[in-house]
Amino acid sequence: VCNGIKDARAEVLLCPASVHLSEVSKAVADSPGIKLGAQDVSVHDSGAYTGEISCEMLTDLGCDYVIVGHSERRQYHGETSELVAEKAHKALDHGLIPIICVGETLQQREADETQAIIEQQIRAAIQKLGIDAFDKAVIAYEPVWAIGTGKTASPQQAQEVHAFIRSVLAGENAAISEKTRILYGGSVKPDNAQTLFGQPDIDGGLIGGAALKAGDFLAIIKATDS
Repeated sequence: VCNGIKDARAEVLLCPASVHLSEVSKAVADSPGIKLGAQDVSVHDSGAYTGEISCEMLTDLGCDYVIVGHSERRQYHGETSELVAEKAHKALDHGLIPIICVGETLQQREADETQAIIEQQIRAAIQKLGIDAFDKAVIAYEPVWAIGTGKTASPQQAQEVHAFIRSVLAGENAAISEKTRILYGGSVKPDNAQTLFGQPDIDGGLIGGAALKAGDFLAIIKATDS
């Protein structure tokens, strides 16, 4: 995979499970175009929190990024938008770039609550971090109903939400909103990646299952070239 990524024009980030971070860090050491990130981080800097992984531990392993607030963390671990914002704040304090995940469930979409849910999640982050933080922080829109289900938001549906996210940021600072990277995550595959990435407010992908297949992952990366 590393050899296939060498000539990619896109920035490529790998976020393996924490137990594999050290091994992957060594594997990409000679591939400057590939960044390393973690799937989650503790809100605590240090202390007796058995099992937690701190920002300092991640930076020691060579991480540049960390995902916070993934829908599965929110759903299965009860993480609130406020806790997610606190994790993002800790990450920035330690030189890590947080990828802040937002998204709605199928029930919320069907109830026409998508924008309200997304705005609440984003404003919690803005309140904690300040709008200037989004010069570095990344947002990932992941419709929960399209994660691991094989369902994908249409390019138009995804673009609509991405444009809304950018408009929320623009209400605070138009220049920052234009620079903020907003990724789409939700059953991105080789056959839909190019169309999704071609939308004006979709800046890349947060790839899940397809990243476990080297050929599919490389094809998705290649889709960013066009």
